[in-house]
Amino acid sequence: MSAGRKLVIVESPAKARTIAGYLGDDYEVEASVGHIRDLPQPSELPADMKKGPFGKFAVNVDGGFEPYYEVYADKKKKVSELKKLLKDADELFLATDEDREGEAIAWHLLEALKPKVPVKRMVFHEITREAIHRALENTRELDTRLVDAQETRRILDRLYGYEVSPVLWRKVRQGLSAGRVQSVATRLVVERERERMAFVSASYWDVSGEFTTQSGPDAGEWFSAKLAQVDGARVASGRDFSDAGVLKSPGGVVHLDEAAATALVSALADQPAQVCSLETKPYTRRPAAPFTTSTLQQEASRKLRMSSRQTMRTAQSLYENGYITYMRTDSPSLSTQATDAARRQAAELYGPEFVPSAPRVYTAKNKGAQEAHEAIRPAGDSFRTPAQVSREISGDQFKLYELIWKRTVASQMADARGSTASVRLAVTGTLGADAPTIGRASAGSTTEAVFAASGTVITFRGFLAAYEEGRDTERYDTEGASKKSDDDARLPQMAEGDDLTSRDLTADGHATSAPPRFTEASLVKALEERGIGRPSTYASTISTIQDRGYVLSRGQALVPSWLAFAVIRLLEEHFGQLIDYDFTAGMEADLDAIAAGDTERVAWLTKFYFGDDGSGVSSGEGLHELVENLGDIDAREINSIAIGDGIVLRVGRYGPYIEDTAAPVAEGENPPRASVPDDVAPDELTVAKARELLETQGEGDLVLGQDPTTGTTIVAKGGRYGPYVTELLPEPEFEEGLSAAALKRAKAALPKPRTASLLKTQSLQTITLEDALQLLSLPRVVGVDPETGAEITAQNGRYGPYLKKGTDSRTLPSEEAMFTVTLEEALEIYAQPKRGRGATAAPPLKELGEDPTSGKPIVIKDGRFGAYVTDGTTNRTLPKDITIEAITHEQAVELLAEKRAKGPVKKTTKAAAAKKAPAKKAPAKSAAKTTTAKTTTPKTTATKSTTAKKAPAKKTAAE
Repeated sequence: MSAGRKLVIVESPAKARTIAGYLGDDYEVEASVGHIRDLPQPSELPADMKKGPFGKFAVNVDGGFEPYYEVYADKKKKVSELKKLLKDADELFLATDEDREGEAIAWHLLEALKPKVPVKRMVFHEITREAIHRALENTRELDTRLVDAQETRRILDRLYGYEVSPVLWRKVRQGLSAGRVQSVATRLVVERERERMAFVSASYWDVSGEFTTQSGPDAGEWFSAKLAQVDGARVASGRDFSDAGVLKSPGGVVHLDEAAATALVSALADQPAQVCSLETKPYTRRPAAPFTTSTLQQEASRKLRMSSRQTMRTAQSLYENGYITYMRTDSPSLSTQATDAARRQAAELYGPEFVPSAPRVYTAKNKGAQEAHEAIRPAGDSFRTPAQVSREISGDQFKLYELIWKRTVASQMADARGSTASVRLAVTGTLGADAPTIGRASAGSTTEAVFAASGTVITFRGFLAAYEEGRDTERYDTEGASKKSDDDARLPQMAEGDDLTSRDLTADGHATSAPPRFTEASLVKALEERGIGRPSTYASTISTIQDRGYVLSRGQALVPSWLAFAVIRLLEEHFGQLIDYDFTAGMEADLDAIAAGDTERVAWLTKFYFGDDGSGVSSGEGLHELVENLGDIDAREINSIAIGDGIVLRVGRYGPYIEDTAAPVAEGENPPRASVPDDVAPDELTVAKARELLETQGEGDLVLGQDPTTGTTIVAKGGRYGPYVTELLPEPEFEEGLSAAALKRAKAALPKPRTASLLKTQSLQTITLEDALQLLSLPRVVGVDPETGAEITAQNGRYGPYLKKGTDSRTLPSEEAMFTVTLEEALEIYAQPKRGRGATAAPPLKELGEDPTSGKPIVIKDGRFGAYVTDGTTNRTLPKDITIEAITHEQAVELLAEKRAKGPVKKTTKAAAAKKAPAKKAPAKSAAKTTTAKTTTPKTTATKSTTAKKAPAKKTAAE
């Protein structure tokens, strides 16, 4: 880089490429590829620091919560490259994202690079030529308050995770984690499942029919109406029942059963109806606000079936390539330029009457909304329509851009207008002689029923011409479905007192439903409504609880695992405050106050960790004291959930299983047990289901018969890794007086029983002796290769059925082929090219074009661990949230660039680690913030004094 050049540092290679295209030759744009520093693991601390105040957390809790940072091992090369570029630059622009995380990355870069040239903080919320040049003209200093807020969150998450997670390791299972937001999110999902488990369904009936006016312009037009009242008492619907299956308020409502509903149909059939009330109201509906991070995740989940992680990854790619504004924001507001662009485009596409006279102004409901200053919208001072970008982006990127564009344009359009009519119809009839008592009416008496219907007519579609917001599944949607269809229907013209004709009265039975499980969309909504966490972290939070095995996906529903039940029970009973919804929301508000400069972070951390509010006296509610004073925790009790009738579920080391503690057992023996399959959700594990599992998958041996050749007994069992068959060998006899070592050798020399897993098509309920003997006959000798003389066998392995010839293995097409494949067929399989390591490669799954760095073609291939992207030199496994069909050239280029930036994985040994010189211990950091003046210019950059710091990088927080 020649003299006079300017260095611009951003986070990602894609962002760097886009911005570089908008700047001149005087600018060098480089990517840090995310964070470069973080709190190290305590085991990675320099030897002389492991026993000091930083040894437990890499944070000195007794010294003002001073953090110790280290540059990532795989980022040292990148830092060296940036330092080299900086030597030839006369100015440094830190252009990381404008939120807390981006501010922290900028600060860490400043600390690691130690520039001696003027430093400017460059911020923008969209990557367009105009926005980048405006950012260059309006630089600012580093916002140390935002850095403080991010650092406080990082320290808080380290303290929370490192204090609470070890308790889970000891009492539930190794490798588990607890986190400030992830644990509360898991609790929400577990509590909903508990509600479903305790739910008792109630049945109720209703009556519906069709009606039409007898005269007038709409005579003969039939519409549906539903029974609403019987003799002045409201007819009970699903909303009137509690989760215990009983009416919430029995007085004033009529609960219809099948007999009552059928009796009403008989009494009211073919009876005339009369309009007893008719009400018409104007209908107005306003458009939804432009997208924030959370509403984008919710709507993408509802309409595009995209996970939160997939949505954020796709949105980030759109942002970095200049299609949308910054995707981490709490604010629904639009800039003046964006508002004008949306109004202008709405008028051009739909007509001027679809645009209100004054612009719509949206404000954030959350007072802590400060991730960015504008909603997520199409980038630029004028928007490109989906049709205009369709040749540049495709798949998930196009779908998400179209969603954002529609929402933004619709937000500046006129209200939808119309009218809603509600009518009530009176029908009188006489109950039959055998009718049950219904409310106040008994058999043979006259009863008056009131039917209700409503309909909406849209006279001006307004914003609905562009976009309609989705909605989550609600609990009473089965009732709302008919209501929605009625609302969309037009009622015929009628007036109060008009006579109507009825037909097709029918009685319908219903059952109340349990509260619906959370989806990713509804969980995000619940977290935001409670003020828990930040919308920018919801995607990673949901991914974490799924990756940890706390929550499983069943379609779009989130189902908690039994492991989650054990973890949440332990936290509720011993760390109740930490997973209290209000307490967690209060922490978020406090962290916002730190970002605003209204709260001092050290004092707040001291209160959180030590329980000291500044008076010097501990309240006993600090995290440190909670952990120190836990007392005895009964691990068996924590990992047990009562199912009923003496059946208890245990969360074991190898998965959940049930025990029948009420069954009689001999002394020293275990009660009957059975593993719980993964596809049985907690609310589905009823007493009846548990007994079925105990009968069909119990630990007892299922005797199939004797092997006619060996005489041994053949049994089938349900094991840890699935059902299997084996033979029972006679109990061995050993010489008396053998030493422990000799006895061990003697046992090792004993013959091992033959064992074989059941095929996928077999089960313990259907397995026969013949089937078992066939399984135990494996491996089966197919024949001998006439060319090599090697024996070919058919076997069943960990990855399925295969042929084996010496060291050469080939996959068989099915499990049945192990017993039927002939020598000729086997030789034909071996004659084909091997699809495995060192053999002919399969054709690529997808071709994406040339890589700008290596100049080689990028393709997607199918590998041993799944699909991966490669340019022939660098390989990167596709992330879970990127599909082969949806991946774009830009995403592939970025994935390869990230992999190159990390460098090759270095194999380390204990000997090599011992030779490594320990890092110098950083001197204590001054608590005060200072402004470091740059030597070459009067321009100053506000930074934090960092002598002891070495900076947060990837966010490994247990949030």
